[in-house]
Amino acid sequence: MLIGPKYKICKRLGASVFEKCQTQAFQLAEAHAPRRTRPKRGGGGDYGAQLLEKQKARFTYGLTESQFSRYVHEAIGARGLDSTAGLMTRLESRLDNVVFRAGFVKTRRAARQLVSHGHVTVNGKRMNIPSYKVEVGQTVAIRTESRTSPLFGNRTEAAAETKTPQWLELGPDGFSATIKLVPNVGETETSFSPATIIQFYSR
Repeated sequence: MLIGPKYKICKRLGASVFEKCQTQAFQLAEAHAPRRTRPKRGGGGDYGAQLLEKQKARFTYGLTESQFSRYVHEAIGARGLDSTAGLMTRLESRLDNVVFRAGFVKTRRAARQLVSHGHVTVNGKRMNIPSYKVEVGQTVAIRTESRTSPLFGNRTEAAAETKTPQWLELGPDGFSATIKLVPNVGETETSFSPATIIQFYSR
C-alpha cells in the first residue's frame, strides 16, 4: 500500500500510526519544529474530526481505503451486534495483526511481509494471505522450516517478555499462539475512536 511520507502523516495524525514515528528522534524533531498554522482538512467540524479518526485507524492497521471501508460496512450491517465492537474484532482478527500481537515480529508491516512470504501457518496449514480472518480456537504459528531464521533468534526469551492481549495465548515455545476468545480492543486502548469512525460511515 502506497502511503506517502510517513513523518508527514504522523505530524497530521499522531505518532501512534507508524512505529517509525515512535522514536526519540521524531519526538525531538517535533519538539523543536517551529509552530505552523495548518489549514483545516476534511472540511473542519465533526466531518473533519471523523475523517482524521478514520485515517488514524486505516494507517495503524496498514489498510487500503477499500479494505477498511469494507470492514466498516460489514460491522454496520451485522444484525444484533455492536458495530464498534464488530469493527475492532474484524481488524484484530486479521492474520497479520495476530502475528504482530503474538510478538513474532515488532511491527504490523513486518507481520504482513512474514505472512506474504509464507512463513506462517494456521492450524498447521501454510497461509500467505495477511487479511485472512483467524477464528477462535485456531492456532497461528511460525513454520518449523522458518524458525531457524536469524529473525527469530532468542525467540524463547523474547516470548517470555511479550505482553499479549487476553484473547491470545502463546505456546510454551513462543512460536505459536492460539485464539482463546473473540479478538477485541477497548476504545481506551486504541489511538483512535472506533465509535467516531462508525459515525463517519453512517452519515
